[in-house]
Amino acid sequence: MLKLVAKSPAEGLVPISVGTMELSEVVPAAITSIACYKGQADTLSAALKEHYGMALPKTGQATGRAGARAMWAGPSVFLVGPEPHADLSNHAAIVDQSDSWCVLNLKGADVEAVLARLSSVDMRSKAMKKGQVVRSQLQHMNAIYHRVSDDSFDIYAFRSMAKTMVHDIDRAMRYISTRA
Repeated sequence: MLKLVAKSPAEGLVPISVGTMELSEVVPAAITSIACYKGQADTLSAALKEHYGMALPKTGQATGRAGARAMWAGPSVFLVGPEPHADLSNHAAIVDQSDSWCVLNLKGADVEAVLARLSSVDMRSKAMKKGQVVRSQLQHMNAIYHRVSDDSFDIYAFRSMAKTMVHDIDRAMRYISTRA
């Protein structure tokens, strides 16, 4: 009988270190899409506070901490880290997205220069503060960027694009490194 082996989306592709930059994979325990029912935003936010200690994030924001985070993701919110509490389904449509996403962490002194090669969105610290989230392009694919610290971003893209995402970020890291 065939035995299937679970692999993370970027297994064998990272970590990569180039110059001042490091690219690594983040493998959250769960990624859950939460689409709030009409008129339920306040009660959903209260449920998130009760069960996880974080509020429903505003547009372009994330709440919580590493390991348990609510992150704006467009028309819905992603709960990243913990499994969703059953109470959340009273206030929102809940869909497991864990196998759908590849999450990479890009960190280092030149993070802003590397990201400028990948997206047209201004992600310099004066325009994008810690805890902010933006949906944009990463070269030719859709991505979500979350600034987790002054020199670190978590980048979300579809799992099927993991190899391309790693390749494009690696190329940008090498380009910036050669300019130093």
